[in-house]
Amino acid sequence: MPATPLRVLVVGQTPPPFGGQSVMIDAMLRGTYDRVRLFHVRLAFSEDMESVGKFALRKVWILLTTIVRIWIARLRYRTPVLYYPPSGPNKVPVLRDIILLNAVRWMFRRTVFHFHAGGVSGFAPQLPAPLRPFFRMAYRKPALAIRTAPQNPEDGKALGAVHDVVVPNGLPDMRGRVPERERGPGEPLVILFCGVLIPSKGVRVLLDAFVRIVQQGVDARLELMGKWGDDDFKREIEDAVMANGVRDRVMFHGVKRDEEKWTVFAGCDIFCFPSWFEAESFGLVLVEAMMFAKPVVTTIWRGIPSVAQDGVNGYTVAVRDPAATADRLLRLAHDPALRQRMGLEGRRIFEERFTLERFHRNMEDALTQCANTTKKE
Repeated sequence: MPATPLRVLVVGQTPPPFGGQSVMIDAMLRGTYDRVRLFHVRLAFSEDMESVGKFALRKVWILLTTIVRIWIARLRYRTPVLYYPPSGPNKVPVLRDIILLNAVRWMFRRTVFHFHAGGVSGFAPQLPAPLRPFFRMAYRKPALAIRTAPQNPEDGKALGAVHDVVVPNGLPDMRGRVPERERGPGEPLVILFCGVLIPSKGVRVLLDAFVRIVQQGVDARLELMGKWGDDDFKREIEDAVMANGVRDRVMFHGVKRDEEKWTVFAGCDIFCFPSWFEAESFGLVLVEAMMFAKPVVTTIWRGIPSVAQDGVNGYTVAVRDPAATADRLLRLAHDPALRQRMGLEGRRIFEERFTLERFHRNMEDALTQCANTTKKE
């Protein structure tokens, strides 16, 4: 343990946009620690989910000014450790990382990579040959690699990390701050989805599964909370809603924040998240549902099974499988006692593993491992 707190420069996005990575970096920065002291340079390449991962000329200027801000912060705060969340396997963010990391890593004794998105370690073959050496220089041998779940790609190991640990995400407990709805006699079953409304989050799979259970006589309502990824997909889903005759049973909430968001979670009966999103690594929305003791139906994809345990706090199914998704929804729809039992088990798991306090303790333990890595990378 260091005699004085380890000084770490956190370079990362905080909301907006309100994606899982930005939310967790913000939560980390708000923690109180004894053994580490955090300083922050905010990444600001995207202020909404539509622009994430996409090229824009203004981002070139933001990149250059961010590099300068990191240089200044390194000298001002005397931080020997750089904390950085690498991008997922997407060309534009990877190119950004290559430029930024090669421009700043030389100033720090140690680097921590927190892989909120997984899979970047295998992206080099997709780059032009002249860029591959710069890719290796940018991501080479961090002192510490952090994954959110053991099922995620072992990016740290592939990049030669000195230490490789798993730190699950965590959230502040919001239960009890908003009224919770209990389904009354004659009321429809409420199935909720929360996330960016794009194909790989499983929105169409969920809609198809929902239509199947309605056709089998379940009185249910589907609620989708989040922002549309693009207008074409929005039209596709809206047309499918009309074509399947469920217009009166489907509600689009749009983006909700704070108490409005928690009220929607507290008002559902089942949370369904059939994602195979390319950069999915954890599924923070599942923890949000478990916080309110809601059973979940989700997919066997990346780190999601570390949160949703099949047959325990819900069900996990294969990706792109509306029939299996519908089958699990039907089981929960027809068995209120099963919903309650799985919901309570999810709440127990949340309290045991996914609170914000536990996340802060685990992050402090992980970061202080850097103090034992004396050799410069």
